[in-house]
Amino acid sequence: MKKDLHPDNYRMVVFKDFSSGDSFITRSCVATKDTITWEDGKEYPLAKLEISAYSHPFFTGKMKFVDTAGRIDKFNKKFAKTRFSKKAEQDED
Repeated sequence: MKKDLHPDNYRMVVFKDFSSGDSFITRSCVATKDTITWEDGKEYPLAKLEISAYSHPFFTGKMKFVDTAGRIDKFNKKFAKTRFSKKAEQDED
């Protein structure tokens, strides 16, 4: 194996899909702030995912709308208060 091939922070990390609740553990160098206790009783860094193979329609065969944070509604509310939305409404008239 080549020397210095992997980064220094290459370690076991738990990836958790919050839309389905499933999680898996693998080696990674992803930067995380959170930790979680895994099934073996040890504590590992936690990487949060919104979508993975456990919830993606291609792998599950089910079409599922994932909007965990209500992002579309937040965007529409924020955009409605700007000068651009008022100008767009006046241009339509």
